[in-house]
Amino acid sequence: MPLSDRSLLLLGLVLGSFCTLLGSVAPGNNSKDALNVLLIIVDDLRLSLGCYGDKLIRSPNIDQLASHSLLFQNAFAQQAVCAPSRVSFLTGRRPDTTRLYDFNSYWRVQAGNFSTIPQYFKENGYVTMSVGKVFHPGISSNHSDDSPYSWSVPPYHPSSEKYENTKTCKGPDGELHANLICPVDMADIPEGTLPDKQSTKKAIQLLEKMKTSSSPFFLAVGYHKPHIPFRYPKEFQKLYPLENITLAPDPHVPPGLPPVAYNPWMDIRQREDVEALNLSVPYGSIPVDFQRKIRQSYFASVSYMDTQVGHLLSALDDLQLANSTIVAFTSDHGWALGEHGEWAKYSNFDVTTHVPLMFYVPGRTAPLPEAGEKLFPYIDPFDSISELMEPGRQVEDPVELVSLFPTLAGLAGLHVPPRCPSPSFHVELCREGQSLLNHFQFHDLEEDLTLRGNPQRISHLSFFSDRRGVMYTQ
Repeated sequence: MPLSDRSLLLLGLVLGSFCTLLGSVAPGNNSKDALNVLLIIVDDLRLSLGCYGDKLIRSPNIDQLASHSLLFQNAFAQQAVCAPSRVSFLTGRRPDTTRLYDFNSYWRVQAGNFSTIPQYFKENGYVTMSVGKVFHPGISSNHSDDSPYSWSVPPYHPSSEKYENTKTCKGPDGELHANLICPVDMADIPEGTLPDKQSTKKAIQLLEKMKTSSSPFFLAVGYHKPHIPFRYPKEFQKLYPLENITLAPDPHVPPGLPPVAYNPWMDIRQREDVEALNLSVPYGSIPVDFQRKIRQSYFASVSYMDTQVGHLLSALDDLQLANSTIVAFTSDHGWALGEHGEWAKYSNFDVTTHVPLMFYVPGRTAPLPEAGEKLFPYIDPFDSISELMEPGRQVEDPVELVSLFPTLAGLAGLHVPPRCPSPSFHVELCREGQSLLNHFQFHDLEEDLTLRGNPQRISHLSFFSDRRGVMYTQ
């Protein structure tokens, strides 16, 4: 059957793309052609984001990222505890393999010398850097954030994080307390700053340094909020008037719930303001007015964290790195805000295992920005927003964070590590998660770019390739 002129054009473009990409992975290729990676990990973030349909939440900068990304609606963590979850998705192996279910061991000692995502990128020529809470600190990462295995330079931790659990919260009595709910005046707190602000500043400094580097970079940035205590600039409370705060739709402990399935949220009971409520253990309920205050402060913490993500992504634009940097955004697990009578993680309820997950891939999930165009201009959550930004293409299929390793490797053009045998304690490099590359389909975007007269960009859209020249077609 004769091909139409348009079909011939597309065929020629695809063949040209193939040749271009084969050339880009040839031996001796300049490393500047490699895509950078910015991995943003948020602590205890449930799906309280505008891009996940929550109309109360002001998260305009994350929503903007979602509008340029492939967004997964049903992504789940392997375990709703910080250290096991982070070790799991950073090694690409399940807690049953890492042998870490709590905070009290280092997988390289207790299970095996398993490689990590940043270690794999480091071994493939990337400069790998860690800012904030990426690995969980302490023995679970060998008191070193898994250095020097995973990182090219020493990991950065903000100096002000040591005040997170101290008496810096001004109570109604005018005294300072170690409270759960802790809106602060920035002028009154130690060092006059907060950990996530320091992390953003450091991450931007690293991006500035890497802009002129001949090596690609892998930068992981871990934000603390909305992890408890809810310590955030007090002005963010104004975004969420208490009269607008609803209670959880299912606020009671389910009848007949096995005790093993319930967590008594001792983490928050130990805070001075919660302790003063004199609640019974384990099933005593929090007064309704205080429930609203907890939910208000969680949402305010999310909006505060969103501003930090916004400043970071805006810097990526300003440094002209948005067209050469993959951005992955996720959380280590969710958090309950009264659902099933819970006010914590540490359970297998959907609200604590369900996490946001999105990937921006330049020229693939969104068109490459034109000269002078900004993909991620900073958006102030206090500005009036007429309507929520629509997310980019969405995936409804259930996926899991253990898939992060093979997916990031494939998107960056690295060889995707093989599936792990069983058992795999003796295997340093393998992954137990399924690659998500098959979800990155760009036919609609290719057609849109062709109709807009930008066929030269299709070479960035049609194929994935690893550095050995193996092609992955979508």
